[in-house]
Amino acid sequence: MDTEAQHTERDRSSRPAPKAAEERSRFALVARITQWLPGGRISLTLLVCLVFLLILNAFVVQPFQIPSGSMEDGLRIGDRVLVNKLAYRFGAEPRRGDVVVFDGSGYFGNADYIKRVVGVGGDRVVCCDKEGRIEVNGRSVDESAFLYPGDSPSTVPFHVVVPDGTLFVLGDHRSDSRDSRDHLGSPGGGMIPVSDVIGRADWIVWPTAYWSRLQRPGAYARVPAASPTAGGGHG
Repeated sequence: MDTEAQHTERDRSSRPAPKAAEERSRFALVARITQWLPGGRISLTLLVCLVFLLILNAFVVQPFQIPSGSMEDGLRIGDRVLVNKLAYRFGAEPRRGDVVVFDGSGYFGNADYIKRVVGVGGDRVVCCDKEGRIEVNGRSVDESAFLYPGDSPSTVPFHVVVPDGTLFVLGDHRSDSRDSRDHLGSPGGGMIPVSDVIGRADWIVWPTAYWSRLQRPGAYARVPAASPTAGGGHG
């Protein structure tokens, strides 16, 4: 009998499998953490959930409370929406009709704002046509589906060309909204850099009775692409 071979096989079989050893080590670490934390496993579970929510809030979705009536009737004061922070990552860009949340620091004020995208880079946005409607790249837009009842598209005339990399934004409650129209003469001309957009508002989640998805309206579907000769200034 090969005694040395028997000992070798016995030694191998007595060693813990690498995976089992790793699992035991992990469980031991969790046990030490729960002993160290006041409240034990309950505190550890709450801590893990908190870290998960912080990561989710920082990179994926963020709740936003509507601070004013500028987006009524669709969004009321106190409503809470979920902002999709991945909507414009990986090459995607804001589109006309999207409701976006952006950092207004240096443009609108030191706060986050929520408005509807009316013009994207290169667009020529004019108010108003002969029927009082906003015109984008020569196409009149029927905003009646989301415009606040009784409001006109704008009481302030304007004719702007949206520079590349920026957005022209308006509130749906035009008579109660401070938006791109109010900053036409300011640095930046009222345009919002796409880089300052936090994300797209996709869901109303509070009050629960109004739980719904925010759809992009079809009003802009027939707007033609911006002319490459439109330029990048504003007027």
